[in-house]
Amino acid sequence: MAKTKSPKKAPAGKAKTAKALDPVASTSRIDIGIASADRKEIAEGLARYLSDAFTLYLKTHNFHWNVTGPMFNSLHVMFETQYTEQWNALDEVAERTRALGFNTPGSYAEFMRLTSIREESGADGVPDWKGMVQQLVAGNEAVCRTAREVLKTADEAGDDPTVDLLTQRLQTHEKYAWMLRSLLE
Repeated sequence: MAKTKSPKKAPAGKAKTAKALDPVASTSRIDIGIASADRKEIAEGLARYLSDAFTLYLKTHNFHWNVTGPMFNSLHVMFETQYTEQWNALDEVAERTRALGFNTPGSYAEFMRLTSIREESGADGVPDWKGMVQQLVAGNEAVCRTAREVLKTADEAGDDPTVDLLTQRLQTHEKYAWMLRSLLE
């Protein structure tokens, strides 16, 4: 039976710090027509975008589970449609980061460090349906702002696949923000 090494523990009193986005082992061999420094900047932007998108996904799923009131049925269905689409899109963003030669964030700690979306309390502090909708409008708008920042960087570097991906995501999140905003008018 082979022995396995147990993971090293951080010395007492020292917390682990989040490390920067790491390239995969084969990064030096990647020659896709985008400079290494540009690929890194795009990948770091995609990590921020992915973190915003994941945080919004989780918030939308939470609200799907916990919505109540006179708008229950329509919001329950709307939130499910949105979180299902968002979940499927997360993989495309992560895979684009990998295609650029970098690892992608994948833990709650990394997402929380990188997101621009404020985390709300969970089941103990669920807002009413209007509060949920307001938070989801703000979350979709935050995702759009981050996407635009990364899209600009990708466009300047000639990274057409990332530009295309983020253009599609912008269209979706702008539509979600509009639909949700309309409920509050």
